[in-house]
Amino acid sequence: MARVQLSELTAFVAVAERLSFTKAARELGMALPTISQTVRSLEEDLGVRLFNRTTRSVALTEAGERLLAEVLPVLEGVGQALESINLFREKPIGTLRLTVVRPFGLRQLAPLIRSFSAEYPDIRLEIALDDANVDIVKHRFDAGIRVGSGVGRDMKIVRMLDDFAMLTVASPNYLSRHPEPLSPGDLRRHNCLKYRSPGENSIHQWTLSDGRQKMDVPVEGSLVVNDLDLLVEAALNGVGIAYLPRPIVETHLAAGRLVHVLPGWEYMMPGIFLFHPSRRQVPVPLQVFVKFIQKWRKTLSVGVHQSP
Repeated sequence: MARVQLSELTAFVAVAERLSFTKAARELGMALPTISQTVRSLEEDLGVRLFNRTTRSVALTEAGERLLAEVLPVLEGVGQALESINLFREKPIGTLRLTVVRPFGLRQLAPLIRSFSAEYPDIRLEIALDDANVDIVKHRFDAGIRVGSGVGRDMKIVRMLDDFAMLTVASPNYLSRHPEPLSPGDLRRHNCLKYRSPGENSIHQWTLSDGRQKMDVPVEGSLVVNDLDLLVEAALNGVGIAYLPRPIVETHLAAGRLVHVLPGWEYMMPGIFLFHPSRRQVPVPLQVFVKFIQKWRKTLSVGVHQSP
């Protein structure tokens, strides 16, 4: 039997996991004809067909399934061995793949990227902004950044932002045309802008508390969106009252573009966390990113304590 190349096995696993030559080529940064020829060469070397191909689909043969089960742990072991050498480099290298909830990615994470990239220029960041609760293991992300309530219990977590309040807000323009609500029950008579969570297909409940009692408020309105930034814009344009996280609207509140409706009524949500599988060896790029975040958190704490 001809000697099998590691590159051939890597290409095979990429195609087998995605059941797509196109997606595997994109993931590995290879041309489609190249990855097709690589897999074909592997099949010729082994003397068996690993995939059943049609113009519309790719499926593993029985031999392909057996090879994937045997090879995957070996390749993971090779990857971990090579990754361990990374610790001895002066500057760590590698790729860090993150899935990040969109509002945090656009507002808080974006300013950090420049500093992190300057400190670790050889680490390649791949960031996917997505409000859906993505399975980071299934989609091969190193870590995710989400609100604490969306993090699985089997994950190791690192706090990035403190708990925050959900507020009901509206523009001065809207309030000039409608009587301001004085109690949560008054919201039933207003045009309330609602948010549908991507991936879950559920509309977020409006929950309010005055510190003594908590209530879920049923609301109705003319607009449902699945993007918080669009929800903010709709509120700014006077379409209706929105229920939004304080960190997203605080600059608009300070500038008077939005008004906190029902002051004294809000609802606290768990903060923003970075999370990753607890049972896997942590890749070096993720290790240094976690340390970077922890240092950034300390800087925030010092800034808060020093502020007048």
